Amino acid sequence: MTVSKTPAPEALTRFVHRFVPAREGVEGSGIVLLLLHGTGGDENDLLQLGEMVSHGAAILSPRGRVLEGSAPRFFRRLSEGVFDVPDLKARAKELAEFIAAARDAYDLGDRPIIAVGFSNGANIAGGLLLAHGRSLQGAILLRAMLPYEPKSAPRLKGVPVLIAAGDTDPYGTPEQLERLQAVLSSGGARVTLHREPAGHNLTRGDVDAARAFLEREFSSGKS
Repeated sequence: MTVSKTPAPEALTRFVHRFVPAREGVEGSGIVLLLLHGTGGDENDLLQLGEMVSHGAAILSPRGRVLEGSAPRFFRRLSEGVFDVPDLKARAKELAEFIAAARDAYDLGDRPIIAVGFSNGANIAGGLLLAHGRSLQGAILLRAMLPYEPKSAPRLKGVPVLIAAGDTDPYGTPEQLERLQAVLSSGGARVTLHREPAGHNLTRGDVDAARAFLEREFSSGKS
Protein backbone atom coordinates (compact mmCIF):
# COMPACT_ATOMS: atom_id res chain seq x y z
CA MET A 1 0.00 0.00 0.00
CA THR A 2 1.27 3.45 -0.90
CA VAL A 3 1.98 5.61 2.16
CA SER A 4 0.71 9.20 2.08
CA LYS A 5 3.21 11.95 2.86
CA THR A 6 0.67 13.63 5.13
CA PRO A 7 -1.38 12.13 7.98
CA ALA A 8 -4.33 10.18 6.56
CA PRO A 9 -7.66 11.89 7.27
CA GLU A 10 -10.36 10.08 9.22
CA ALA A 11 -12.40 9.59 6.04
CA LEU A 12 -9.58 7.38 4.71
CA THR A 13 -8.67 5.46 7.88
CA ARG A 14 -12.35 4.81 8.62
CA PHE A 15 -12.18 1.95 6.08
CA VAL A 16 -9.77 -0.96 6.25
CA HIS A 17 -8.58 -1.06 2.64
CA ARG A 18 -5.97 -2.08 0.11
CA PHE A 19 -4.37 0.24 -2.42
CA VAL A 20 -2.37 -1.14 -5.34
CA PRO A 21 -0.63 1.45 -7.55
CA ALA A 22 -1.15 1.46 -11.29
CA ARG A 23 1.35 -0.33 -13.52
CA GLU A 24 2.58 2.66 -15.45
CA GLY A 25 2.95 2.10 -19.16
CA VAL A 26 0.49 -0.82 -19.16
CA GLU A 27 -2.90 -0.50 -20.84
CA GLY A 28 -5.42 0.63 -18.22
CA SER A 29 -2.88 2.39 -16.02
CA GLY A 30 -4.79 5.65 -16.38
CA ILE A 31 -7.80 4.46 -14.36
CA VAL A 32 -8.58 3.43 -10.79
CA LEU A 33 -10.83 0.48 -9.98
CA LEU A 34 -12.84 0.84 -6.77
CA LEU A 35 -13.48 -2.79 -5.81
CA LEU A 36 -16.60 -3.33 -3.68
CA HIS A 37 -17.05 -6.87 -2.38
CA GLY A 38 -20.23 -8.82 -1.71
CA THR A 39 -21.55 -9.99 1.65
CA GLY A 40 -18.88 -11.85 3.56
CA GLY A 41 -16.00 -10.57 1.43
CA ASP A 42 -13.24 -8.19 2.39
CA GLU A 43 -10.65 -5.87 0.87
CA ASN A 44 -8.84 -8.83 -0.72
CA ASP A 45 -11.88 -10.55 -2.19
CA LEU A 46 -12.02 -8.92 -5.63
CA LEU A 47 -8.32 -8.25 -6.24
CA GLN A 48 -8.09 -11.10 -8.73
CA LEU A 49 -11.20 -9.85 -10.52
CA GLY A 50 -9.66 -6.39 -10.76
CA GLU A 51 -6.53 -7.86 -12.30
CA MET A 52 -8.62 -9.86 -14.78
CA VAL A 53 -10.62 -6.89 -16.05
CA SER A 54 -7.68 -4.44 -16.20
CA HIS A 55 -4.01 -5.42 -15.89
CA GLY A 56 -2.69 -1.90 -15.44
CA ALA A 57 -5.28 -0.09 -13.33
CA ALA A 58 -4.68 1.18 -9.83
CA ILE A 59 -6.79 -0.68 -7.27
CA LEU A 60 -8.64 0.84 -4.32
CA SER A 61 -10.42 -1.85 -2.33
CA PRO A 62 -12.21 -1.01 0.96
CA ARG A 63 -13.82 -3.44 3.38
CA GLY A 64 -17.48 -2.86 4.27
CA ARG A 65 -17.93 -1.48 7.78
CA VAL A 66 -21.20 -3.24 8.67
CA LEU A 67 -21.24 -6.76 10.10
CA GLU A 68 -24.08 -9.20 9.53
CA GLY A 69 -23.06 -11.79 12.07
CA SER A 70 -19.39 -12.05 11.17
CA ALA A 71 -19.90 -11.17 7.48
CA PRO A 72 -18.75 -7.70 6.34
CA ARG A 73 -21.22 -5.67 4.28
CA PHE A 74 -21.37 -2.09 3.06
CA PHE A 75 -24.80 -1.38 4.58
CA ARG A 76 -27.46 -3.08 6.68
CA ARG A 77 -30.43 -4.99 5.33
CA LEU A 78 -33.68 -5.71 7.11
CA SER A 79 -34.11 -9.09 5.47
CA GLU A 80 -33.02 -10.90 2.30
CA GLY A 81 -33.39 -8.36 -0.53
CA VAL A 82 -34.86 -5.67 1.75
CA PHE A 83 -32.45 -2.80 2.41
CA ASP A 84 -32.14 -0.47 5.38
CA VAL A 85 -32.32 2.61 3.15
CA PRO A 86 -31.36 5.27 5.74
CA ASP A 87 -28.27 3.22 6.61
CA LEU A 88 -27.50 2.67 2.91
CA LYS A 89 -27.61 6.42 2.28
CA ALA A 90 -25.39 7.16 5.29
CA ARG A 91 -22.86 4.50 4.28
CA ALA A 92 -22.79 5.77 0.69
CA LYS A 93 -21.92 9.22 2.02
CA GLU A 94 -19.06 7.72 4.08
CA LEU A 95 -17.80 5.88 1.03
CA ALA A 96 -17.91 9.04 -1.11
CA GLU A 97 -15.82 10.79 1.55
CA PHE A 98 -13.39 7.86 1.52
CA ILE A 99 -13.01 8.12 -2.26
CA ALA A 100 -12.29 11.85 -2.06
CA ALA A 101 -9.71 11.30 0.70
CA ALA A 102 -8.06 8.45 -1.22
CA ARG A 103 -7.77 10.58 -4.35
CA ASP A 104 -5.65 13.04 -2.36
CA ALA A 105 -3.75 10.54 -0.21
CA TYR A 106 -2.66 8.36 -3.13
CA ASP A 107 -2.02 11.18 -5.60
CA LEU A 108 -4.64 9.92 -8.04
CA GLY A 109 -5.08 13.33 -9.64
CA ASP A 110 -7.89 13.36 -12.17
CA ARG A 111 -7.74 9.64 -13.01
CA PRO A 112 -11.23 8.21 -13.55
CA ILE A 113 -12.44 6.11 -10.62
CA ILE A 114 -14.66 3.25 -11.75
CA ALA A 115 -16.59 1.20 -9.22
CA VAL A 116 -16.56 -2.56 -9.73
CA GLY A 117 -19.13 -3.92 -7.30
CA PHE A 118 -20.54 -7.40 -6.79
CA SER A 119 -23.92 -8.01 -5.11
CA ASN A 120 -23.89 -5.90 -1.90
CA GLY A 121 -20.93 -4.02 -3.37
CA ALA A 122 -22.86 -3.35 -6.57
CA ASN A 123 -25.76 -2.00 -4.54
CA ILE A 124 -23.60 0.43 -2.54
CA ALA A 125 -22.08 1.50 -5.86
CA GLY A 126 -25.64 2.14 -7.00
CA GLY A 127 -26.14 4.25 -3.88
CA LEU A 128 -23.08 6.29 -4.84
CA LEU A 129 -24.45 6.81 -8.34
CA LEU A 130 -27.84 7.95 -7.03
CA ALA A 131 -26.61 10.44 -4.43
CA HIS A 132 -22.89 11.07 -5.02
CA GLY A 133 -22.51 10.71 -8.77
CA ARG A 134 -19.50 13.01 -8.96
CA SER A 135 -17.43 10.59 -6.87
CA LEU A 136 -17.41 8.05 -9.74
CA GLN A 137 -16.58 8.38 -13.40
CA GLY A 138 -17.98 4.96 -14.27
CA ALA A 139 -19.39 1.78 -12.72
CA ILE A 140 -19.59 -1.95 -13.33
CA LEU A 141 -22.55 -3.32 -11.38
CA LEU A 142 -22.36 -7.10 -11.07
CA ARG A 143 -25.65 -8.68 -9.92
CA ALA A 144 -27.17 -5.40 -8.76
CA MET A 145 -30.60 -4.21 -7.67
CA LEU A 146 -32.02 -0.68 -7.54
CA PRO A 147 -30.93 0.46 -4.05
CA TYR A 148 -34.00 2.66 -3.57
CA GLU A 149 -36.33 4.93 -5.53
CA PRO A 150 -34.72 8.40 -5.59
CA LYS A 151 -36.89 11.48 -5.21
CA SER A 152 -35.24 13.07 -8.25
CA ALA A 153 -33.08 11.92 -11.14
CA PRO A 154 -29.40 11.41 -10.27
CA ARG A 155 -26.74 13.65 -11.81
CA LEU A 156 -24.87 11.27 -14.09
CA LYS A 157 -24.54 13.03 -17.43
CA GLY A 158 -22.31 10.92 -19.66
CA VAL A 159 -21.23 8.46 -16.92
CA PRO A 160 -20.80 4.98 -18.44
CA VAL A 161 -22.39 2.14 -16.46
CA LEU A 162 -22.35 -1.59 -17.14
CA ILE A 163 -25.04 -3.72 -15.48
CA ALA A 164 -24.12 -7.43 -15.60
CA ALA A 165 -27.10 -9.60 -14.75
CA GLY A 166 -27.77 -13.32 -14.40
CA ASP A 167 -30.88 -14.63 -16.13
CA THR A 168 -31.84 -16.75 -13.12
CA ASP A 169 -30.60 -14.41 -10.38
CA PRO A 170 -33.35 -14.47 -7.72
CA TYR A 171 -32.53 -10.91 -6.62
CA GLY A 172 -31.96 -9.03 -9.87
CA THR A 173 -35.33 -9.77 -11.45
CA PRO A 174 -36.15 -8.40 -14.93
CA GLU A 175 -38.36 -5.77 -13.28
CA GLN A 176 -35.55 -4.73 -10.92
CA LEU A 177 -33.05 -4.46 -13.76
CA GLU A 178 -35.43 -2.51 -15.98
CA ARG A 179 -36.06 -0.01 -13.19
CA LEU A 180 -32.35 0.29 -12.31
CA GLN A 181 -31.50 0.96 -15.94
CA ALA A 182 -34.32 3.49 -16.28
CA VAL A 183 -33.34 5.44 -13.14
CA LEU A 184 -29.67 5.65 -14.09
CA SER A 185 -30.52 6.60 -17.67
CA SER A 186 -32.90 9.31 -16.44
CA GLY A 187 -29.87 11.01 -14.87
CA GLY A 188 -27.90 10.95 -18.11
CA ALA A 189 -25.84 7.79 -17.55
CA ARG A 190 -24.93 5.74 -20.62
CA VAL A 191 -26.10 2.31 -19.48
CA THR A 192 -25.16 -1.03 -21.04
CA LEU A 193 -27.00 -4.17 -19.91
CA HIS A 194 -25.18 -7.50 -20.22
CA ARG A 195 -26.97 -10.75 -19.45
CA GLU A 196 -25.51 -14.17 -18.68
CA PRO A 197 -27.18 -17.61 -18.47
CA ALA A 198 -26.35 -17.77 -14.77
CA GLY A 199 -27.73 -17.07 -11.32
CA HIS A 200 -26.19 -14.78 -8.70
CA ASN A 201 -22.73 -16.24 -9.33
CA LEU A 202 -20.29 -14.58 -11.72
CA THR A 203 -19.13 -16.19 -14.95
CA ARG A 204 -16.27 -15.78 -17.38
CA GLY A 205 -18.72 -13.96 -19.62
CA ASP A 206 -19.18 -11.30 -16.95
CA VAL A 207 -15.42 -10.82 -16.72
CA ASP A 208 -15.09 -10.54 -20.49
CA ALA A 209 -17.96 -8.03 -20.65
CA ALA A 210 -16.40 -5.91 -17.88
CA ARG A 211 -13.00 -5.90 -19.58
CA ALA A 212 -14.54 -4.96 -22.94
CA PHE A 213 -16.53 -2.18 -21.26
CA LEU A 214 -13.38 -0.68 -19.71
CA GLU A 215 -11.45 -0.94 -22.97
CA ARG A 216 -14.29 0.73 -24.86
CA GLU A 217 -15.01 3.51 -22.40
CA PHE A 218 -11.60 4.21 -20.83
CA SER A 219 -8.97 3.20 -23.37
CA SER A 220 -5.88 5.39 -23.80
CA GLY A 221 -6.76 8.79 -25.17
CA LYS A 222 -10.36 8.70 -23.94
CA SER A 223 -11.61 10.70 -20.99
